Amino acid sequence: MSPRCMNCHPSGDIPLQGDDSHIHTMQPKRGVDGKGLYAMKCTNCHQPENTPGPHTPPGNPNWHLPPANMKMVFQGRTAHQLAKQLIDPKQNGNKDIKKLIEHADDGLVLAGWKPAEGLKLPPMSHAEFKKAWITWLETGAYAPQPN
Repeated sequence: MSPRCMNCHPSGDIPLQGDDSHIHTMQPKRGVDGKGLYAMKCTNCHQPENTPGPHTPPGNPNWHLPPANMKMVFQGRTAHQLAKQLIDPKQNGNKDIKKLIEHADDGLVLAGWKPAEGLKLPPMSHAEFKKAWITWLETGAYAPQPN
């Protein structure tokens, strides 16, 4: 539910940005592969590393949204809905438990802990997240009761 995660997992086809998860200023569209459309490719602004300075784009060599056929929406989901979605291969990029565990170390997941200058870190360290993620997956991936 952290903005570092939710901003790249929006309910629509325009990413969110900032600690308040507002619509991306440039309004780039997701595109089929999640890397943008036409001249508005994510990597035009999101370089391999964070751009120095306040209010500049965070970076990663493979910056993108999930693809259009597997949007992996976090925005607006309840904890129950998100938990169910995360373990459903039809909604999570065809990942089994092993691939979900490996995903904790994906470059874009790790980028959440390297926010651009002036943005907040997620509410826990990556080590704490990874430990909780693996524990959750290996103990049955409990989904809280729906509200």
